[in-house]
Amino acid sequence: MMKKYNFAFFDEGSKREIRRATLKAIAIPGYQVPFASREMPIARGWGTGGLQLTLSLIGRDDIIKVIDQGADESVNAVNIKKLIISTTGVQDTEKTAEATLIQSRHRIPEVELREDQIIVLQVPLPEPLRTIEPSEYKTKKLHADQDYNGIWLMLFEQIMKHGRMSTGADHPVQVHGRYIMAPSPIPRFDNQKLNDSKTLTLLGAGREKKIYAVPPYTKVQSLAFADYPFTVEDMSAKVCRLCGTTGVYMDELFDRDTEETYYQCNDVSYCLQRENKEMDDLR
Repeated sequence: MMKKYNFAFFDEGSKREIRRATLKAIAIPGYQVPFASREMPIARGWGTGGLQLTLSLIGRDDIIKVIDQGADESVNAVNIKKLIISTTGVQDTEKTAEATLIQSRHRIPEVELREDQIIVLQVPLPEPLRTIEPSEYKTKKLHADQDYNGIWLMLFEQIMKHGRMSTGADHPVQVHGRYIMAPSPIPRFDNQKLNDSKTLTLLGAGREKKIYAVPPYTKVQSLAFADYPFTVEDMSAKVCRLCGTTGVYMDELFDRDTEETYYQCNDVSYCLQRENKEMDDLR
């Protein structure tokens, strides 16, 4: 099957065009760089932006990991992984520490990423001003003028209505003291992982034809007011039923047999590795 395609699906000209846009995005942290989004053998909205970034960057020696909301075996993750492997022949892994290139939807892994790793986040809506201003021309002008009053007003209205900022995910951040950026629909818990991260974070939106980036060791600050500071989901008192860990992002589940609520690590591979390590320690 690999012989029917160029390495990593795209022709070399397409890869170069995407790489040029990527380099510009890295040079201007948080800035949305337009690119010629290609047609992909998966539907738009299913991660085509992230997939195009991955296919333009991957090399024969890379090890790929693909996750969807913390799981390696979801439909989205499995099918993207199959396309990458079938057109490259690279090795895949479920262990975050082993991967050189990680493509993710809605989560940043719990394991701290290294300088020699790249994480690619799939993005449905890259423009943080879109809910305020539908015009692309006007949002570009607002970014140029650093006019983010609409976003601050949105957060203020949330406080007036709910008593707190109620963004459950995709809470806007300021990158390198300049651009306001949509961090992709990651939970607030993961926003802090972007700040001063050792790894390069790339964000791709295929349908919206935008690429943007957070380079390593870049300041990323979640928007908040002095009297209403930014807070993440409180996981301090929650314990994973499988591996017993605390302090990581967890799913709240319901056991119908016992009619009790329990918690489980959202990052499945992290949970399995901790569970296996504890079993090894008991032997």
